[in-house]
Amino acid sequence: MHPIQVDFHTLIEDRPGPSWQAQFERLWPAYRSWFLRSGVVDRPGYLESRRAMREHMPELVPVWEQLVELAGGGDVEARFLSLWCPPPYIAGCSQAVWVDRQGDGEPVLLRNYDFAPGLLEGSWLATRWGGQRVAALGDCLWGALDGMNDAGLAASLSFGGRTVSGTGFGIPLVVRYLLEVAQDTRHAVQLLQRVPVSMCYTVTLLDAAGDWATVFVAPDRPAEVTRRTVVTNFQHGVEWAQHARATHAEERLACLQAQIDGPGSAEDAIAALLRPPLYQSSWLRGYGTLYSAAYRPRSGSVDLWWPNERWTQSLTAFTPGSRTIRYDVAQAAGSRLPDPAAPVARPTS
Repeated sequence: MHPIQVDFHTLIEDRPGPSWQAQFERLWPAYRSWFLRSGVVDRPGYLESRRAMREHMPELVPVWEQLVELAGGGDVEARFLSLWCPPPYIAGCSQAVWVDRQGDGEPVLLRNYDFAPGLLEGSWLATRWGGQRVAALGDCLWGALDGMNDAGLAASLSFGGRTVSGTGFGIPLVVRYLLEVAQDTRHAVQLLQRVPVSMCYTVTLLDAAGDWATVFVAPDRPAEVTRRTVVTNFQHGVEWAQHARATHAEERLACLQAQIDGPGSAEDAIAALLRPPLYQSSWLRGYGTLYSAAYRPRSGSVDLWWPNERWTQSLTAFTPGSRTIRYDVAQAAGSRLPDPAAPVARPTS
């Protein structure tokens, strides 16, 4: 069986313009199919979506309007880009905050992103949409899976292990909102406590001062702020046993917690992300590790890692580039990702 490959590429554009528009045109057909899979009437209308944006994320409204215009100004496009009450979807992921016990090294936000290769945009966006430089791995055309801003805030998301869905925003846009608006962890926590989300997720935050938080968000519970250094795909305990077994959520948590609590360096923790059980090979089943990331807010640097590759960027000198990463599906293993009541993965390419 031939390896699967994903093309990662930078998209550097301070204001919404032709580069973003070209990406929209390339990805929109697949996103449209996902967004409308249960019919047009099952998604909130334009007026409701605009009202939600204005009420909960007013700072993003000008950018949203510019993106809608670049997307052709259509009704469905505007509703999709609001990410208000999108179809449900899930992914894997492991996240941790590494803190030097000796106090010498800077804290690092670490994460593995586990998903299906064909559903990853692969875009590393560097923008100044709201004034702050933001570098983020993209999802849903302007959302963020993880990223960092030049105020010194890093954030990443992971699925929280429950299938409950409700009235709120898709989490990639919420993470984008944090990076566009917040200056530090405290500010980001305040935003998470008031912005409604559509599903259950965990957001890990780290700022340049070394303050960090792990926040549990859900549509049916208030946001809960914790000091957990490590999370995988459940919060207080496993509530979706089939998903936890398929993605080795408990094994990953134990492994990463031992690594973070031990005497090893940040580099040791990164190395652990690149080997089992943290590094998952079930790409064909929807939860293989697609990349590892290490965010250092104090120095403004970020590394993307793969077993045989490292890609370093700086917020002060973000440079164009691309990488083609091949995943050896011959080594793939694991159970098929469990499916809740509705399909959860959305096509992007």
